[in-house]
Amino acid sequence: MVMDDTSVRSGNLSDESATLALGASMADALQAGVVLFLQGDLGAGKTTFTRGLLAGLAYHGKVKSPTYTLVESYPLAHFTVHHFDLYRFADPEEWDDAGFRDYFGADSICLVEWPDKAGGLLPPPDLTLELEVSGTGRTYRLTARTETGQSCLTRLSIPPAAVC
Repeated sequence: MVMDDTSVRSGNLSDESATLALGASMADALQAGVVLFLQGDLGAGKTTFTRGLLAGLAYHGKVKSPTYTLVESYPLAHFTVHHFDLYRFADPEEWDDAGFRDYFGADSICLVEWPDKAGGLLPPPDLTLELEVSGTGRTYRLTARTETGQSCLTRLSIPPAAVC
C-alpha cells in the first residue's frame, strides 16, 4: 500500500477522557477481521484506548489490562475483540506455543500491545496506533497499513476532545 496523507491521522490527547473518546470513535470505523497494533511505552494509554473502543462497541463489562493473562477476550454481538499484551514474552516462540494464531480471523478484531515481542510471527497489522506521553497528555499517530486499514481510517471521525 502506498502511504500518503490519507494513510495517517495524528493529534493530541489532552487527558484520559480524550484517549477514551479516540477509542470510542474507532468503534464506528473498525470492522471484523481487523488487526490493530497498539504501540507505546508503559503508561502511554494503550489499555485506556481499548477501554474507550469497547465502550463505543457497547461493551459494558470491566476492561482489564491483559498484562498477566496475555489476552482478554470480549464477545460482542457480531464479533469478538481480543486484546493481547505481549510485554512479558521472553521469546517470539511463546506466540505459537500459546496458540494465539487461532484468535485472528474474520470474526474478530485483534488489538496487540507490544507486537515486536512476537517477532515476525503475528499477522500483519491493518492499522497501527502509536501513543506517546506528552506533558500531562498524549500524542497519537494512527497509520493505515493495508487497504482494509485505509477503509477504516476513511470512516474514522475524530472527536473534538481528541484534537485538543
